[in-house]
Amino acid sequence: MIDMRSFTSIWYWIVVAVTWSTTAHWTMGVPFDAVTRAKRSQGGAAQEDLEVLVRVNCNRLVHIMDVSGPWLVGFLFFLLSMLFALGFWYKIEIAQAISLLIAPLSLVFVLSVRNARLIRANGTYGAALRAHLARQRFFNQVIGMIAIFITAFWGMWHNMNASVL
Repeated sequence: MIDMRSFTSIWYWIVVAVTWSTTAHWTMGVPFDAVTRAKRSQGGAAQEDLEVLVRVNCNRLVHIMDVSGPWLVGFLFFLLSMLFALGFWYKIEIAQAISLLIAPLSLVFVLSVRNARLIRANGTYGAALRAHLARQRFFNQVIGMIAIFITAFWGMWHNMNASVL
């Protein structure tokens, strides 16, 4: 039998930690160590590699949103509405846990698409590109910290009010 309790499972908290750690490290599909390597090298091959990675990922994100953006947005709103209704109206714990994970990730995705469009439109390169990616990473980390705090608070409140018998 599959246990549907999430907030008491160590596996859920491992997924939360790995998800936000990965989200903070991979900014717009680019590993942040590439940004720091480009900054240390003061240009050169590392900066060129970073600019190619950013260009490829920005073009990919913009293309995905241009081709199927309305369908993705509609499906995401349907999924989030369903999860929030099941989780917080019908009190299904697994839906609460998944919605507390997916809702902030969707905000990170929206910011990534917005920044991809800005980088692509402005033709950002060099130090300005590194600063832009660092700012995006900072906002990813802020969203992650707030999401982890809310998830932990909700999980503790849920566990304290849960009837074990």
